[in-house]
Amino acid sequence: MTCINLLPWREARRKEQQRQFFTIAGAAAILMGVIVLYIHMHIGGLIDNQNSRNNYLEKEIALVDKKISEIKTLKAEKKKLLARMNIIQQLQTRRPEIVHMFDDLVRSVPPGIYLTQAQQQGTSVVFEGVAQSNARVSSFMRNLDSSDWYENPRLEVIKAEDSGQVRTSHFVLRVHKAGHGTERAEEKGS
Repeated sequence: MTCINLLPWREARRKEQQRQFFTIAGAAAILMGVIVLYIHMHIGGLIDNQNSRNNYLEKEIALVDKKISEIKTLKAEKKKLLARMNIIQQLQTRRPEIVHMFDDLVRSVPPGIYLTQAQQQGTSVVFEGVAQSNARVSSFMRNLDSSDWYENPRLEVIKAEDSGQVRTSHFVLRVHKAGHGTERAEEKGS
């Protein structure tokens, strides 16, 4: 009988299978390494791209914030300028008012009254003066009440004084400025 030794063939086949296994495992490991490297590089590129977009957006946001602060500053300056313009406008519209008030005051003061002080307090004017008699103060009050620029005269203080042969009355009179003085003057004119 013939004897065939199969041991070296099986051993050679096992070595071949091991070599193929290690070759396939190495190729799979290299392929897996390449895939992992590609994914890592791709994700790194996406992260870098997003970071550059974020930096661009942050720069643009900083520019917009700077412009917003400039706009707020401009709005504040505009508000101040408008307030100044309104004050100037009010002063311009009231400019002839004092002339009319003094003109009307001159026409309202009867003979025998001397004004020593006139002081404006808000919407009212306080007159201090000396009169030859109480009747002249009453006449002055009537004239102011019928005036276009004054209304509601109210006598606050009146003191009679005798200095030798002359009797005088010191008075303090409060009168309100008419808010419709120009309209009343226009009505009288027509």
